Amino acid sequence: MSALESSLYERLGGAAVIDSLIEAFYIRVLADPKLAPFFHDTPIERLHTMQSQFFSMALGGPVEYTGRSLSQVHHGRGITKIHFAHFVEHLIETLRDIGVNEADTDAVIEHINTFANEITGTSY
Repeated sequence: MSALESSLYERLGGAAVIDSLIEAFYIRVLADPKLAPFFHDTPIERLHTMQSQFFSMALGGPVEYTGRSLSQVHHGRGITKIHFAHFVEHLIETLRDIGVNEADTDAVIEHINTFANEITGTSY
């Protein structure tokens, strides 16, 4: 990346925006009856921390993700491509609500979609 380019993480607003994005996003996810059951026994504060870390890393931020691999975390949980699509829909809505422009929203979704197979278990 050249000095004139900025990472998607920086364009979105860095750590503060990622943290608020994750908080608003999981309000939607946990209110969705199709997705909420996957988080029934999940400590929400830990989820927010790990997701902020993951999103920051995935979007080019100066953060190292220290959690387990996505395939380990999601293996055997019955997450389908339909569940993943609902997850992405909530992410798009949240990005729009916090004022992320269409091009950057598309770029975020493009990055997140690269992890779909690991999350749905179709890569192992």
